[in-house]
This record gives sequence, structure tokens and C-alpha cells, in this order.
Amino acid sequence: METFPDLGALSDQELKDLIEELTEEEQELSYRRRILHGKIDILRAELVNRLRKKHEEGEPVITGADVQQLTDILAGKSIPQGGNEEPSQ
Repeated sequence: METFPDLGALSDQELKDLIEELTEEEQELSYRRRILHGKIDILRAELVNRLRKKHEEGEPVITGADVQQLTDILAGKSIPQGGNEEPSQ
């Protein structure tokens, strides 16, 4: 991570340039975040549609293994998929 510059040592123009640079960086990050959120929304909608279709066709949407995994997570015996955090005690 970059250290923050000594503001007192910067000229007015250097401060303006730094503000502009950081503003552009923030806008790029914000755009990337919005794109990612859109992709996540599309993926979630697809998953919901698939689960709805399974339900309509009479297939089980939640299996015994799903219930056991949730039980283990809630009991602190397992970490949710994709999680790196320690189980709470």
C-alpha cells in the first residue's frame, strides 16, 4: 500500500494533480464495482430460475446434505464455502 504524501511539502499544483489522480482512480474502481454487481445479479437470477424450474418439476431444491452443511455451519463445525474466516466459538 502506498504511503500518503507529506501534504505540507506539496505545491498547490501537486495537490490538484493528486486529487485528480485519486478521483480518476476512484471512478475506475466504482465502475468496476458496478460491473461486478451487475454480473452477480445476473448469476443470482439464473440460479433462482434454475431452482424455480427444479421445484416446478418436483425435484428437491434442498437436499439432506444441504441441511447438514447448514447445521454444521451454525454449530461452528464448518466454514461456509468460499469463507476464509475462523468459525466463531
